[in-house]
Amino acid sequence: MTPFDRITIDPKILNGQPCIRGMRLTVRRVLEALAVHPEREELRAEYPEIEDEDIRQALVYAALNLDDKIVDLRPVP
Repeated sequence: MTPFDRITIDPKILNGQPCIRGMRLTVRRVLEALAVHPEREELRAEYPEIEDEDIRQALVYAALNLDDKIVDLRPVP
């Protein structure tokens, strides 16, 4: 098993954005859905096709693609 066997990138699907198992469900959308639906049951109600391993791989993929730069989160005056 490859580390990301559920993350697919196909230029014909959503312009090559990383997706879950070739579906039109991007890694980014999974992360956004997790923020809105922290309970897995809520998430599954919204996205019944998503599986636990899809979520795990989306989180790992996103973490590995973050830069190590510091982002200032203080409000701009």
